[in-house]
Amino acid sequence: MNDFLTAIFLGIVEGLTEFIPVSSTGHLILATEISGADPNEWAMFNVVIQLGAILAVVYQYWGTFWSAGMGVLKGEREGLMFARNILLGFLPSAVIGFALYESFEAMLGNPGIVPWALIAGGIAIIVIERVAQPRDEGRGVAELPLKKVLGVGFAQCLAMVPGVSRSGATIMGALAMGINRKTAAEFSFFLAVPTMIGASTLEVVTKYDEMMRGTTRVGWDEIAVGFVVSFIVALVVIRAFVAFVSRSGFTPFAWYRIVAGTAALIWLSIA
Repeated sequence: MNDFLTAIFLGIVEGLTEFIPVSSTGHLILATEISGADPNEWAMFNVVIQLGAILAVVYQYWGTFWSAGMGVLKGEREGLMFARNILLGFLPSAVIGFALYESFEAMLGNPGIVPWALIAGGIAIIVIERVAQPRDEGRGVAELPLKKVLGVGFAQCLAMVPGVSRSGATIMGALAMGINRKTAAEFSFFLAVPTMIGASTLEVVTKYDEMMRGTTRVGWDEIAVGFVVSFIVALVVIRAFVAFVSRSGFTPFAWYRIVAGTAALIWLSIA
């Protein structure tokens, strides 16, 4: 598979999986392996194209972000609370991710971690779906209490392990604390914006010299293609996801994780 076809393939995988609880990073690692590409050469690509999916969130929820921004400038309570909750939810992963960057970076080149994380995450989703009792039916993101916001923020840190799923960790963490499905999903979407901007910026800064010297095979052209593809696909997924989980919950994704993780274990054992 040539580099541009690989970029399109990985962009589709990213857009499909970023906002559903199946682990986009885990799927990108496995997809890179399936495509025959060198995981070390495509590691930065796999992080940076997530910004395309994040842009889809900003586009889809532009009215919410604009209202919150104007509310902050005007000192309105709802805008200030929305901004506070997003920033505080982002804080744990920012601190822990920066402190342990090299350790988590090393995991990105190890596809053997992903199947076990997919299976364990699937089991966790089934358990949480059965025992969770949402108590915040009327609350939106701006109305979430500080304790629950920080709880979701720490849950997000679990997603630094490939295969755990950032959206899965945040949504399941929110459900476990009694937050309703719709708000849990939207909070996960919004929290992705500063989280993935931070992760992508750190990745670009640490590998910028390699890109400029041309010592890595993947260049800005491939990144641009993957970015655009992931944006388009993620926009479609976001519009369908909230409606789907409101009707059917998250258990279908749990069974998918278990099946996909088992298949990946078998495939990696014979590859």
